[in-house]
Amino acid sequence: MGKTYERIDGRLRAFIEAQPVFFTATAPLSADGTVNLSPKGLKGSFAVIDELTVAYLDFAGSNAETIAHLRENGRITLMWCAFQGPPTVVRVHGRGEPVFRDDPRFRGLLARFPGIDPAPHGLRAIIVVTAERIRDTCGYAVPFMTYEEDRDLHGKRFAREDDASLNDYFRGKEHIERSMDGLPGLPLPLPPSTV
Repeated sequence: MGKTYERIDGRLRAFIEAQPVFFTATAPLSADGTVNLSPKGLKGSFAVIDELTVAYLDFAGSNAETIAHLRENGRITLMWCAFQGPPTVVRVHGRGEPVFRDDPRFRGLLARFPGIDPAPHGLRAIIVVTAERIRDTCGYAVPFMTYEEDRDLHGKRFAREDDASLNDYFRGKEHIERSMDGLPGLPLPLPPSTV
């Protein structure tokens, strides 16, 4: 039923790019550390960079667990489910890295996301993932659900922020600069936005 792939191309790439939501999973090295699982969406915020590399835009939120875990150990799994069409689940297990706004690669990576205006979302970083294992499995137990549209709440909430107020917002949150387990999270202050 499941199959392992050497690269993200063809039917597999088309499937991944068509999904309106995906999930990320990370964990610290500590055996008693907190495992993090996050849903990701917003049309245009995910890109296949090449056959072994994907990336997504990391927007403002109330914690930075994924960033903290990636900074500590780099392990990440991404998962897509077919909520419509043939039952399929695809996972990309790999190594991830947060590319922050002051990284020389940031502007070039940002150009890979022409379908979304990141400015109103408080863009913090671009998460780049290099695949080590690509696998699909059946999604027989995944229900049918219909995608209607993206919510506009995230953009409405963070569009009113500039870099200074975003820094204040992040500093007011308990798990932005440090993860729930005390790992370094989002470096503050944010470098100036180039968006």
